[in-house]
Amino acid sequence: MTDGWRSRAGTSFACEKRPASGSRGMVVTNHPLASAAGAEMLSAGGNAVDAAIAGFFTLSVVEPMMVGILGGGMAHIRLADGSHRVIDGQAYAPAAATPDMYRPVSDTLPNYLDTEGRENALGPKAVCVPGNLMAWCETLARFGTMPLADVMEPAIRHAARGFRTTPYLWECASDAAADLARDPEIAKLFLPGGSPIKAGTRLVMGDYAETLRTIAKEGPGVVYGGAIGRQIADHFARAGGLLSLADLANYATIERQPVRGTYRGFEVIGPPPPSSGGAHIVQMLNILEGFDIRALGFGTVETLHLLAEALKIAFADRKAATADPAFTPVPVARLTDKAYADERRALIDRARARTWTAGVQPTGESANTTHLTVADGDGNVVCSTQTINSLFGARFVVPGTGIIPNNYMYLFDPHPGFTQSIAPGKRVTSSMSPLIVLKDGKPAFALGLPGGLRIFGSAMQAVVNLVDHGMSLQEAVEAPRLWTQGAAVEVEDAVPEAVRAALAARGHEVAAMPHVAGGMNAIAFGPDGAMTGAACWRADGTPVGVAGGLARANVRFWPDRPKI
Repeated sequence: MTDGWRSRAGTSFACEKRPASGSRGMVVTNHPLASAAGAEMLSAGGNAVDAAIAGFFTLSVVEPMMVGILGGGMAHIRLADGSHRVIDGQAYAPAAATPDMYRPVSDTLPNYLDTEGRENALGPKAVCVPGNLMAWCETLARFGTMPLADVMEPAIRHAARGFRTTPYLWECASDAAADLARDPEIAKLFLPGGSPIKAGTRLVMGDYAETLRTIAKEGPGVVYGGAIGRQIADHFARAGGLLSLADLANYATIERQPVRGTYRGFEVIGPPPPSSGGAHIVQMLNILEGFDIRALGFGTVETLHLLAEALKIAFADRKAATADPAFTPVPVARLTDKAYADERRALIDRARARTWTAGVQPTGESANTTHLTVADGDGNVVCSTQTINSLFGARFVVPGTGIIPNNYMYLFDPHPGFTQSIAPGKRVTSSMSPLIVLKDGKPAFALGLPGGLRIFGSAMQAVVNLVDHGMSLQEAVEAPRLWTQGAAVEVEDAVPEAVRAALAARGHEVAAMPHVAGGMNAIAFGPDGAMTGAACWRADGTPVGVAGGLARANVRFWPDRPKI
């Protein structure tokens, strides 16, 4: 079934997009031009890593509000030999950062993270030491097959010649317009004539094209300690920021071991801390495994109630798994233990919502991120989530470079003395959840999405949709979602009002929402090398499959013709 889910009791929905199929490769990103860039690499003989890095450089051009070279992220790679690598390219606090560098405006939610002058969210004091460019280039050098200049060529082309903007970019520019107007460099790009850039406008990013050309020629060192790095550091020094040339020169990625768990015969593999996604997805699936979710049905009040309670439990425990493990011990083994899930499950009231005790109030995260999922015909899979944190990051452009920096400092607790408080070199935490799920030791599906705190709950629901409800991949990524961290339960308004009312009758504070989290994209792996790619309606996601192949070997297609 590819046209939507039909439920006798619960929630029905129609899919807005269609999947793609391929045998030699599949690229799914949140913009069609980035997917095309990845497919171009596969078609040229590259592997999934080549395609993924081409996709990310292109996304930094065509989805500039979500990702950039001065951002951070997590990449989950499964190589053809069956090994899994998690490359932590997350940003961290500059050397000059201190726990009391901001003045918080509140000690309670919803303004707990806000500071005077919005210094931790807007402008040069909001920027962490970025990891994206280093992580992309190192990953390509270690696991790819193509030169950096080749995989960057589509991004440079689109930046220099321009591309047609989408309604999605216009909406994002409209949402951030007041802040974008404060910086002339970023306003030139996204507020031409003082108004948000209209859909269909050709956007040329000349300065950024030159920056990318320099990186393609000289490598990432030109930013991490080289000439462009000095240009960036000089601007931050003049503007009162903390990021220095030494910070850039000293940046290092970390390769981490993934978190592993099982769910109804599938092996679920995700990122470890400082991402909380992998540990808590396994935790929630362990809890849900004790219920017959298939029999309860998709979108029924019974299923939604259990999903909400599992999410509450995960967020109540999230303090322990939401930290840089270099600064705070993280009990991943305990959180992912099935015996621990048994203990927590036994406390769930099947008929009534309950309150679950949290160690601290969860910190906030931006929903403005991007994700891609890529696979090739040799068995390499890349599932990666990357961001500049908030929409348009720190909402300025470094003059002369076209680069939009991150505003990752907003993810730290501005109050001193807590696990998430600021410390030099501390990596930011996230809910990033690039998942690769195996069946009998082979990839069954890979998926991920943007969405801040809502990421890991949404990824978990996609796994449940595929494993328990038997949905197609397209249905699984587009299906209505819910989310809660312990207070209101956000439910997408595609869930019928009667079901939402029944959920409220069980004691949940229900809030209907147009969407929960962002644009999921995924790949499913079938027999004989078949791949299906899917992206949902919540972003500009587009799957591009590569099939066919080269001519049959040792065949003379133009034999000598007999003489007449």
